[in-house]
Amino acid sequence: MTDFTLYGFWESGNAYKVALMLELNDADWRCERVAFFTGETRRPEFRKLNVMGEVPVLIHHRAGGDFTITQSGACLTYLSKHFGKFGPETESEEYDVLRWLLFDSQKMSGFAGPLRFLRTFAGKADGDDVEFLHGRLMAALKALNAALDGRDFILGDRPTIADFALQGYLHWPEQIGIAYDDRPNIPPWLDRIRALPGFKPSEDLMPSGREPETATA
Repeated sequence: MTDFTLYGFWESGNAYKVALMLELNDADWRCERVAFFTGETRRPEFRKLNVMGEVPVLIHHRAGGDFTITQSGACLTYLSKHFGKFGPETESEEYDVLRWLLFDSQKMSGFAGPLRFLRTFAGKADGDDVEFLHGRLMAALKALNAALDGRDFILGDRPTIADFALQGYLHWPEQIGIAYDDRPNIPPWLDRIRALPGFKPSEDLMPSGREPETATA
């Protein structure tokens, strides 16, 4: 048995954050495919894993019994403590990381994920909801761009779980329907994340959540 099981699928930026953290730490892990696009997360069996009906679900198979964590920010925090890498090193950094995890959940992935879903997977090019999400995401990207001014990563010169949270959906700008032309600090930041030893794109870490022709496993 592997040390970790991650329930997810590559189209989920939230699952990708955790898959990437596992990979960067050279963890012994496997992905349990979730067929999101045919409603698996709404089924009773999945709700027993996570009552919220969302991925990621991370299970650490450890001595004394399995330990289950849900929500990407919580999973990243757990893994940073477990591996002793990519976490905060001071009290000030601890709360700085926390605020960026909350910012990501509420405003970055919180807008980028639904916007990408509507534009790419639901085929909805416009509408009041799409325009609202687009505007809110661009405002969040403006804040991220400002925070990266003069620094390599969110906390400074080293990557942390705050970076891994924020980058979750941002490798797919075309699918989201955005550009970084007026957010010049974001593309080189993403390039620095891609240059980390062990980095892999989401498509290389997890199978597809689509059924059945497009599923990769």
